[in-house]
Amino acid sequence: MPLGSFKAGEALTVGVELELQLVNWTDFDLSASASDILHLLEGRPFPGEAKLEITESMIEIATDVHHHHEQLLGQLRSIRDALVVACDRLNVAVCGGGTHPFQRWSDQRISAKPRFMQLSSLYGYLAKQFTVFGQHVHIGCASANQSLYLLHALNRYLPHFIALSASSPFFQGVDTRFDSARLNSVFAFPLSGRAPLIFEWDEFGHDYFAKMEKTGVVESMKDFYWDIRPKPEYGTIELRVCDTPLTVDRAAALAAYLQALCRMLLQGEEPDPVEDDYLVYNYNRFQACRFGLDGVLVHPRSNRSLSLRDDILATVERLAPHAAALGSEAALDELQQEVVAQGNHASFLRQQFVEVGSVQGMVDAAVTLFRKGRSK
Repeated sequence: MPLGSFKAGEALTVGVELELQLVNWTDFDLSASASDILHLLEGRPFPGEAKLEITESMIEIATDVHHHHEQLLGQLRSIRDALVVACDRLNVAVCGGGTHPFQRWSDQRISAKPRFMQLSSLYGYLAKQFTVFGQHVHIGCASANQSLYLLHALNRYLPHFIALSASSPFFQGVDTRFDSARLNSVFAFPLSGRAPLIFEWDEFGHDYFAKMEKTGVVESMKDFYWDIRPKPEYGTIELRVCDTPLTVDRAAALAAYLQALCRMLLQGEEPDPVEDDYLVYNYNRFQACRFGLDGVLVHPRSNRSLSLRDDILATVERLAPHAAALGSEAALDELQQEVVAQGNHASFLRQQFVEVGSVQGMVDAAVTLFRKGRSK
């Protein structure tokens, strides 16, 4: 079908989707319980949206559209509380984290939705290996062309989000030595990576998308697994590189960081993106996945090597007036003081493994952290 028009909305609004793990309380392995949980939620008040993901051991939650960090955080906490109550009724635990540390992909069950069954038929075992868990952040755009501009202007900052959100150091029972092993599963798909450098929506739709559609490779924007993609039906761009954090507070802080970055970029505080910005794109992304906050970036314009941790701190400082205008100072303070200074959730999980000595105990710690602060 044709790409269609872009549903322009209010710039800088924000919404969050989180893919969450469903685990057994007995052995802390994944539990194929998503359909049962959604059936339990039917007809009951729920403070957001919950739906199936590609395998039955995953559930996706989504917020409404928000303007401010405090509103977003409040709804995420309410969704967490309601979901934990529903899972408790079925004796299932729920937690964050970009990968489950010891599940076996061959044990997973594809969700019974036509799109997921079609993806399983097309991608074979990759579909079950896609039992990984990400945070997607949507930012509202006032026009289609604005969405394409932001999509490319953000490219140099994507490693920030990978490193800050990284929570997938273990996979298939071993420490991968990556802070974000989850993204390696995403990169296996042929339509992952980056969007073409196009700034006009008509050109994007009539030339690029129409040509791709004629090949039979894609039918909609859902078929692109890009790191950032436009969502014309929502009037947003969607950032897709983040691991699901272990807490909803961290998820809200990451969304606020993206919102502030977009505000800065829309005010023209950086040069317009060009194709050469992507020369170091894959290298910088690898550094963030492999080493997290200890990674080293190459600046696409100056070619200088930068400490990823220092670059984040410098960016947070630059964003101070934008965070103040958006009311998200607390979110950026959390990222600066709790993540950059103390370590991301990949570091937390590794520390838990050292302390408890088992991957099961590590999942137990993730479940406890997710529930922390839940209303009594």
